[in-house]
Amino acid sequence: MARTPSNMLPLGTKAPNFSIIDSISNKVLCLDDLKGIKGTVIMFICNHCPFVIHVNSELVKVANTYADKGISFVAISSNDAINYPQDSPEKMKIHAKNEDYPFPYLYDETQEVAKAYDAACTPDLYVFDDKLELVYRGQLDDSRPGNGIPLTGKDLRHALDCLIEGKENKTEQKPSIGCNIKWKH
Repeated sequence: MARTPSNMLPLGTKAPNFSIIDSISNKVLCLDDLKGIKGTVIMFICNHCPFVIHVNSELVKVANTYADKGISFVAISSNDAINYPQDSPEKMKIHAKNEDYPFPYLYDETQEVAKAYDAACTPDLYVFDDKLELVYRGQLDDSRPGNGIPLTGKDLRHALDCLIEGKENKTEQKPSIGCNIKWKH
């Protein structure tokens, strides 16, 4: 399994706007509709990546914990569904239901959103403040499939706590590691 790191978009970058279809509701949603009062987490994930499968339960826990604190969560799959049919919008909807996703799961068919965010892997996580400026990008925590480190979400949780408390996050931001986004040719 490939181990692709995040590209680490520069902090302070303004969140690129988007308007794409939610595989769960079949509605077109845009960033302005989805942003949180205090912050917004944009997650590039997919159905079949072993790295995403490994962290799914913790992503759901973190989203459920911080939703009441003014943080919204948005998952996006940008994989080529023609060559990777397990990542089709129909299968995304089933996957979201099976995993109890408490957030929309958007399908980036053109891959324009992934390119705008300079996303490289799944999972690739971004945290934006209330002005939609990037304050964190990188990993959920140090756990990876097979490394024996328990899932805690500590890196993402720390970033969100700093954001909510108005503190600077001085902790090193480590790139996420995962499968590369399946780009169209």
